[in-house]
Amino acid sequence: MPHIALRAPVDGIRGLMDTKPASGRKLSELAEQLLRGPSPLTVGERELIAAYVSFRNGTRYCTGSHSAAAAHALGGDYEVVEAVKRDPASAPVGARMRALLALAGKVRGDARTVGEEDVAAARAAGADDEAIHDTVLIAAAFCMFNRYVDGLAAITPEDPAVYDGIGAFLAAKGYLADRD
Repeated sequence: MPHIALRAPVDGIRGLMDTKPASGRKLSELAEQLLRGPSPLTVGERELIAAYVSFRNGTRYCTGSHSAAAAHALGGDYEVVEAVKRDPASAPVGARMRALLALAGKVRGDARTVGEEDVAAARAAGADDEAIHDTVLIAAAFCMFNRYVDGLAAITPEDPAVYDGIGAFLAAKGYLADRD
């Protein structure tokens, strides 16, 4: 049960953002820019970072929706997404993605622990400054999104099919399209 009154019983972050449409729109625009705007990272890679950070933060709604969005953006590959959540160091992703996920994990925990060696490892694996920047910003933003969802106890469905539908929509239409 959400900690605040919602205008309508809408799942997850959308229900919360609907209570303050002006800020909700800005948050949607931020998600659109971070996850679908120009970047050397693919939509699938960015969604994978969002899913991983959300999983590590224990935010069920964001984990479910962004895991599904990542899987859909990666051609339906839920196995890769699940492997990343279990252990990104052994997941079947490239060295660049592995290094970026390690960076995202540090940002998620205590961003002050990100050191030159972490950035050097990402560069050595093929990440440029823009990919490193985008990774850090996505990880930081998803900490905020996760805390928003959990701090106000957003409606969180149990059914994995709900998240699959959300993920399919997000992968196809993004964060500014109306889901109704």
